[in-house]
Amino acid sequence: MTRAARRAIVLAALLVGGFCLPALLAPWLAPYSPDAMDLAGALDPPGAAHWLGQDESGSDILSRLLHGARVSLLVGVCTVLVSATAGTGVGLVAGYAGSWVEQALMRLVDVLLAFPGLLLAIALAAVLGPGQGNVIVALSVLGWTGYARVVRAQVLTVRRLDYVQAAEALGMGHGRILGRHILPNVLPLLWVQASFGLAGAILAEASLSFLGLGVPPGTPSWGGMLADGKNVLLQAPHVSIFPGVCILLAVLGCNLLGDALADWLDPRLRE
Repeated sequence: MTRAARRAIVLAALLVGGFCLPALLAPWLAPYSPDAMDLAGALDPPGAAHWLGQDESGSDILSRLLHGARVSLLVGVCTVLVSATAGTGVGLVAGYAGSWVEQALMRLVDVLLAFPGLLLAIALAAVLGPGQGNVIVALSVLGWTGYARVVRAQVLTVRRLDYVQAAEALGMGHGRILGRHILPNVLPLLWVQASFGLAGAILAEASLSFLGLGVPPGTPSWGGMLADGKNVLLQAPHVSIFPGVCILLAVLGCNLLGDALADWLDPRLRE
């Protein structure tokens, strides 16, 4: 692995760790309750008592950012798990079964991919209503299609390998072949796809919350904090700047992690 690739992995680990650890430790790290209000200090800039300032309700922005990270992490991880599980199953069946089964499943994928992802998520979130579970459902409806295409392509390649054909010739069951010989070759690509999927889910959740279609009102959310600060952007820019920077760094870290994993898993780039 090149020196640049190692640096990318370290940077990605720092950014992702700097997002995940504070989210997990938010109840202990937050200096104030995220729901606590102090109207006398509304829109106060960063200071000694409130390091990142206060919002329109006087709530501590740092505390709300830490708890908002928990929302983004939960929605992102659950969306990736649901999408990866469904997409892997569809991709394995389509790539291994072939024939009309493959054609039917992949045409379904093509139909779903014809819809703009975020617009469909907005429509579903508007129908289902605000809530973390509904956001996960809305994002997973299209999220699995990318995993299905990646897994199917890899299965088509692995199935032609000699040891897979030998297992078929010996009469090994289809489920055992998929689980023992094909799935392990698919997992590295799934890790890469999951890293990019996590970045997309975090950004999509923030977009839905910004539009009022994400988590319920009052729940700390980076997208909701951006929406709260848009009306006072000139008067108190810190209300929107800090959640925007958090979204930027979290998405950047996940994308860098995906690139680093792709380089690390590519045998042509290993020293």
